[in-house]
Amino acid sequence: MKQIVIGIGLAIFLIGFVVFGRKLYIPLFNKIKGRETVQSIINNIEKDVKIRLQSNLNDARFQYPPANITLIAYKEQKVLEVYGQDTLGPRLIKSYPFTAYSGQLGPKLQKGDKQIPEGIYKIEYLNPNSTYYLSLKINFPNSFDLEKSSLPDKSQIGNDIFIHGKALTVGCIPIGDEAIEEVFWLVHHAYQNEVKVIISPRNFTLIAEYPSIENIDWENELYDNIKAEIDALKM
Repeated sequence: MKQIVIGIGLAIFLIGFVVFGRKLYIPLFNKIKGRETVQSIINNIEKDVKIRLQSNLNDARFQYPPANITLIAYKEQKVLEVYGQDTLGPRLIKSYPFTAYSGQLGPKLQKGDKQIPEGIYKIEYLNPNSTYYLSLKINFPNSFDLEKSSLPDKSQIGNDIFIHGKALTVGCIPIGDEAIEEVFWLVHHAYQNEVKVIISPRNFTLIAEYPSIENIDWENELYDNIKAEIDALKM
């Protein structure tokens, strides 16, 4: 009888670990078997992500993952919003809280300042072999960043800015492992089109005032551009 109870308990543990422990064993499994590709990651996560996002897609009236995606990050509110768009217009699919934060309000001005950039960017590529589980590369610095930089060596602005998993950052946007699976999957299905990433100091619908940033005199121009992009998406 005792052996039966132990066997049942072990079975329940294994089932629970398989279902809920993916973020622990999948990265380890990937390291053991070698480097992943975007498609191998999609194959691994697609079934679970579809189940998790089905109600969100239904509520937003998307039958399938939309072919157009825009990401908006609000630094002060520490949240990433994912919008899909089709012939009915843009709709919010899901919001994800940041799992860590570094720096303060204001754009990234140089490498090592731990600032999350602010501006209008796009996803350069999907990284299936990130130190932080999965990640999406943002094309920082963009032309606006380079134009406004006062650094004589523009390479010193920095460039390794990602949206990624885990809960650690020195200037990137971490949203945790389960959340990055979902965003990775949505971006993958929209990657044939440009995936825009808008990083704003705050949600100007909640707080209309622009933050004043020390050491620069072009923050109003930057925030006018950001606000115009968000307003156009939400019209």
